[in-house]
Amino acid sequence: AVLVESLLVLLVVLSVHAVVWDRFSWCAVALAVQAFYVQFKWDRLLQQGGAVFQFRGAANSGLLPASMVIPLLGVVMKERCRAAGIVYFERFGIVVASTGMLLALFLSVLAVGITKPVPTNTCILTGIAGSVIIYTMKHSLTVSEVIEVLEVLLIFVYLSMILLYLLPRCFTPGEALLVLGGVSFVLNQLIKRSLNVIEGRGDPIDFFLLVAVVGVVLLGLFFTVLFTFMDSGTWISSMFFHMMTAVLGLGVIMPWLYRLIQRNPLFWLLQFLFQTQTRLYLLVYWTFLAASACGVVFYQNAKRSSESKKHQASTITRKYFHFIVVATYVPGLIYDRQLLYVAAVLCLAVFIFLEYVRYFRIKPFGQTLRHLLSLFLDERDSGPLILTHIYLLLGMSLPVWLFPRSCAPKGTLPGAGALVPYSGVLAVGVGDTIASVFGSTMGEIKWPGTKKTFEGTMTAIFAQIISVALILIFDSSVNLNSSYAWILASVSLVSLLEAYTTQIDNLLLPLYLQIMLMA
Repeated sequence: AVLVESLLVLLVVLSVHAVVWDRFSWCAVALAVQAFYVQFKWDRLLQQGGAVFQFRGAANSGLLPASMVIPLLGVVMKERCRAAGIVYFERFGIVVASTGMLLALFLSVLAVGITKPVPTNTCILTGIAGSVIIYTMKHSLTVSEVIEVLEVLLIFVYLSMILLYLLPRCFTPGEALLVLGGVSFVLNQLIKRSLNVIEGRGDPIDFFLLVAVVGVVLLGLFFTVLFTFMDSGTWISSMFFHMMTAVLGLGVIMPWLYRLIQRNPLFWLLQFLFQTQTRLYLLVYWTFLAASACGVVFYQNAKRSSESKKHQASTITRKYFHFIVVATYVPGLIYDRQLLYVAAVLCLAVFIFLEYVRYFRIKPFGQTLRHLLSLFLDERDSGPLILTHIYLLLGMSLPVWLFPRSCAPKGTLPGAGALVPYSGVLAVGVGDTIASVFGSTMGEIKWPGTKKTFEGTMTAIFAQIISVALILIFDSSVNLNSSYAWILASVSLVSLLEAYTTQIDNLLLPLYLQIMLMA
């Protein structure tokens, strides 16, 4: 299974390399080859318990698929912005690619360094790949860009040491690279833009995303440190939690956002949300869907109480939420993507805040949330945090957030790139959902080495092609320019990756589909 997963990732890398064909795509190929070998060292460390931190069990390290996401995103973003003639974001793509490669190399060197005896051949291969990447960076990056890349690496190292210690068994090494690497990059971008706010670069909704992500992470770190010295389950601690959340929100996050967007954040948000009648209709519709999702949770828990305390939600029941999320995102993508962008940021902040309330048992809702959400746990929620619903939201939202709007003057990219914002809907909302439902109910032929079925994968590919046809009908901005073969190949590769990966597919699959469609 690991070999097939690696082969699929290498096919994605080679596909991007064939389209781009520059020094950075060659570096991506070198990185993929060395990550393939180092991945087995990480797997052995996890099996022997020799890794520095406690990682999520029942999964391989996922180093190769995770290592290639950020570099490939940077490479395809650079190429799209170069074609559009937007130099600033072309350089930004180069910085993203270089940062991703350096973070992946750091994780590879860490694995090689703690493996005993030292694997000589893997060390040589890592050294060659590292030399190629550093040589390319030396001749491609300016001094300020090199400093920026090193700043992200420094933040990543410290953030990893803190969060992997505080949150054991929540991530595999690959998932930690993706999540913590992304948070480190966002934090560095926020610091950089806060210091250079006079330049006036960036859209207010971009600043809103940066401040929201950094704000909720800092909030979590603050309360984790605080509640090591006091019991978080008492009423006094709960009152202190709510009071300090308000203080940090109104005293730190709001002024920070005000400095960036040069206007009152609350007034700006209210004006933005109710700017048009379409937005008002969408907000009412999304409120109805949110109430429906809560109704599913309460109904399933009532069913558990009446049947058995050991009752767990089935795979099909969990996929109800995928259907609800698809129904949420598709109208937003068609009618108002900026509103969807901001609404997804708000939803992420609310989800993470509620997870803090559940984790710290904050009164009056902490224990209730623990009881309600325990029904929907699966084997991937083996750590102290429940992250699968947050990963689902991230998987649907990242293609919207990472869409290079400045390099798409008409609001959409040409060819298959027009489907980039729909990557989450196609890969997770449609593909993963249909594969799970049909595979668990009708599947008989299993893929070698996995529990996934041939029927589930084929049905997922067919469903995604039908979804692309429906998008063409209902979204007039999408024009594929006869790039149907590339779309079919992209969907097929990502669906096969879903069958073989043991990583969080809600997070990984949309990013790989976005990379293929942008390429």
